[in-house]
Amino acid sequence: MEITTTNIPEVLLLKPIVHRDSRGFFLETYREEHFRAQGIEVHFVQDNLSKSRRNTVRGLHYQIEQQQDKLLTVMQGAILDVAVDLRPDSPTFGQHTTVKLTEDNRHQVFIPKGFAHGFSVLSGQALVYYKCSAYYYPEGERGLYWNDPKLDIDWLVDEPVVSEKDQNQPLLHEISNEDLFYE
Repeated sequence: MEITTTNIPEVLLLKPIVHRDSRGFFLETYREEHFRAQGIEVHFVQDNLSKSRRNTVRGLHYQIEQQQDKLLTVMQGAILDVAVDLRPDSPTFGQHTTVKLTEDNRHQVFIPKGFAHGFSVLSGQALVYYKCSAYYYPEGERGLYWNDPKLDIDWLVDEPVVSEKDQNQPLLHEISNEDLFYE
């Protein structure tokens, strides 16, 4: 597996080796020793599966309590995955990185604690599978407005379909210090 950094070094792009033949394909979706080789000690405790239709924008979400590392892959379709740095002491605070994950490229993205996460659906529909290092904790969930002009995220969709909850999240400058990630 090839592991490279994005424009935010802590967010990693993983390119598994895909073995294809006339029957289909095989690949490893997770191997702990690959993470350890990168100096990442993570233990995943929950797996999630999301199905969404074209132009859906989900996010930007994070948990301030029971913080989560995430490892995402697309099982069907294509998405633009987005991570926003919410660590005020980081040189990339308030910046974002995007990665296209598709059923064809089979790439994955690792998003560590300290980031808000979201994605947009670029295909007719998408199945997104992801591992989390902590259990979902509704009381600790927070959000960031998906279309904050200061973030200037190009979601690559013309007519975004966004939940009411995500339409009512705060802008980055409105988030209190208690809801950011300090080390």
